Order: sequence, then C-alpha cells, then structure tokens
Amino acid sequence: MSYNSAEKKQEIFSAYGKSKEDTGSAESQIALFSHRISHLTGHLKANKHDYGTQRALLRLVGKRRSLLDYLKRTDIERYRAIVKALGLRK
Repeated sequence: MSYNSAEKKQEIFSAYGKSKEDTGSAESQIALFSHRISHLTGHLKANKHDYGTQRALLRLVGKRRSLLDYLKRTDIERYRAIVKALGLRK
C-alpha cells in the first residue's frame, strides 16, 4: 500500500479530524503531513542523495510548522491535544 493511498488518508482524517470527510481542519492536515514526513524520512535514510525528496521533506516540515503555529496562536488547547496525540514534542 502506498504511503498516500486513499484508505490511509481516510484513516488519518477520521482519527484526527472531526469526521472522515473533515479534510481541511488544521489537526487533520498536521496529522497527514506528519505521516508523509515519517515516510519521506525513511526513504531518505536509504537514499541519501535524493535531493528532490529532501527538498519536498523540508517544505512539508515548514508547512506543518506554520499550521502548528497557527493552531497555537488561535486555540492553545487544540494545539496541545494534537501535539500530544502525534507525539511531536519530546
């Protein structure tokens, strides 16, 4: 199964969004980006010189960071909940 298959996206959106059709909320987007980041990180461990993927990974990390910043600014409780659910902070 591909890392961005429709089934996996539905699973992520239903787990972290308000419903399985909730694809636009910050929480569901952050969860999807986190899943893609972990997949690309594994790919880069095996393919160190894949600079296109490296650039895509850095863009994804930046997008996730800005969504997290937005959530922290607007609703600190939702921010804390998603950080805890995804285990983003050590």
